Amino acid sequence: MRPNVRVLGVPMDLGADRRGVDMGPSAIRYGGLADQLGTLGLDCVDGGDIAVPRPEEGDPDADGLPDGRAKFLAQTREVCADISTAVAATRADGEFPLVLGGDHSIAMGTVDGATDPDEELGIVWFDAHGDFNTPQTTPSGNIHGMSLAGILGKGYFADAGWAHVPGVSEENVVLVGLRSLDEGERRLVADSDVTAFTMSDIDARGASAVVQEALSIATDGTDGLHVSLDLDWLDPTEAPGVGTPVRGGVSYREAHVAMEYVADNRESLRSMEVVEVNPILDEHNQTAELACELVASAFGERIL
Repeated sequence: MRPNVRVLGVPMDLGADRRGVDMGPSAIRYGGLADQLGTLGLDCVDGGDIAVPRPEEGDPDADGLPDGRAKFLAQTREVCADISTAVAATRADGEFPLVLGGDHSIAMGTVDGATDPDEELGIVWFDAHGDFNTPQTTPSGNIHGMSLAGILGKGYFADAGWAHVPGVSEENVVLVGLRSLDEGERRLVADSDVTAFTMSDIDARGASAVVQEALSIATDGTDGLHVSLDLDWLDPTEAPGVGTPVRGGVSYREAHVAMEYVADNRESLRSMEVVEVNPILDEHNQTAELACELVASAFGERIL
């Protein structure tokens, strides 16, 4: 893993109905992220925030699709292009890109910037949701529920020319901790070559076994690893301040164990994002501080 970490904030809430996740990057910074990484001997450089249009400044349906719906599509495309450029520049400067959201639509930009031509990138997607909807299957039109489908070129995204990342193969993408899927995306996940571990799998096998297998699949034959951590992966009792909470998530210790296994794969780790922290719904910045702890575990912090 590179010794320097560049933090890139994306105060993005265009992809979701509920306001507040745009303040996630600030909350995570305030939670002590730089200090925690500093104790690990990492130089944490703050690259500032990517500019994001305010929802009030545009019509969510201005860029209408002939089939389906995706709110703030043009604005999301522009922001993701800027994220991709910033992530690629970070890597070119020899630093590790750590992207703070914001809603999960930002992943399309992060992954694009983390992928080089003629290389394969594996992804482990820690999330309560599949984010596998397309404009044709979504019940809401919210793009944060389409980000992984976008990266893999599903539906509209196959020919969109901006979201689809050809260097990511379904065989090397793993969803971990699923417990809330819409009917349309459930079919898409089932028909894909993506590996999906539900919370039932974690209950039956344990978080350690599931996460180790997920990382093995994502790094098998690939040139790098991207980790996408949605804080709603955790149970709301642990992480109350998230955009779309779902009961029945992983525990505090299960989440840390998972990130410790990520750290064991640090030679493969190329990029990481932490998303969907919503300070408006949080309790004393609990979720943002937990996000900082989990990032530290992913970068090598241990009990002993």
